[in-house]
Amino acid sequence: MVDLRNGSTVTEFILVGFEQSSSSTRALLFALFLALYSLAMAMNGLIIFITWTDPRLNSPMYFFLGHLSFLDVCFITTTIPQMLIHLVVKNHTVSFASCLTQMYLVFGVGVAECILLAFMAYDRYVAICHPLSYAQIMSRQVCVKLVSTAWFFGLINGILLDYMTFRGPFCRDNHIENFFCEAPIVIALSCGDPQFSLKMIFADAIVVLLSPMVLIVISYARILASILGRTSSSGRGKTFSTCASHLTVVIFFYTSAMFSYMNPRSTHGPDKDKPFSLLYTIITPMCNPIIYSFRNKEMKGAMVRALGRTSLAQAESI
Repeated sequence: MVDLRNGSTVTEFILVGFEQSSSSTRALLFALFLALYSLAMAMNGLIIFITWTDPRLNSPMYFFLGHLSFLDVCFITTTIPQMLIHLVVKNHTVSFASCLTQMYLVFGVGVAECILLAFMAYDRYVAICHPLSYAQIMSRQVCVKLVSTAWFFGLINGILLDYMTFRGPFCRDNHIENFFCEAPIVIALSCGDPQFSLKMIFADAIVVLLSPMVLIVISYARILASILGRTSSSGRGKTFSTCASHLTVVIFFYTSAMFSYMNPRSTHGPDKDKPFSLLYTIITPMCNPIIYSFRNKEMKGAMVRALGRTSLAQAESI
């Protein structure tokens, strides 16, 4: 990658992030994002621990929840620690290889989460609409295959999108108007025609965002039809509550991702990109445990048992 203006090789990018903010604002943002990151890591870590160790949480729903939390941990760790460092240091440069690696991980984990959310919606559809066949349809082997499929397509998709982003030389500017390497912004910096790459990423977003969304909509439409056909108001309310929680996560994640990767480039800008980037890189991973798990009685009981075992082990060690 050669800079056509002066012949020098482009070896790094500069993440502008919150560089133009005052020092007091950056300090406040550092404290806020550090608290949110720590909270998200702690809550998702707790869910991973209890869903993988508590034998009472052996249903497919909790199996998927554990993997969703693992994806969220991977997702926020890919972007937020770097942002926290750049809030307290003046050097905001990242190497070309680091930017490429970060973008690959964001793509891979993000696509895997899109697909996993669709599989989780299908799991709820089978549990609510076909309860007698649920154990047979959603067997452990099937669940492992579904999670493996999400990871496989995510990691393969990351290779394709990385190639489309970095296929051309960079010779315009190396300043990225965001706090991490986001594909549409990086593509706009290439000295070739960025339209082909942007169109390919848009087409890919249609597949990896809209296809799972269609499965989610169909699943919940059938769930809604099944709920409305029931006579028990108590069972109806409980199912509505569970489905509303799942749909809230889907709306948060998909809305922000669609804005970033399916909007025309002319509608983007630092003031618009950063809030949506923050929404799907830290806010959604932090909200997932609250929305999915902490309203669930079985999850609350498992957390109490896990914390009780920890307290007992500490008492015995004294």
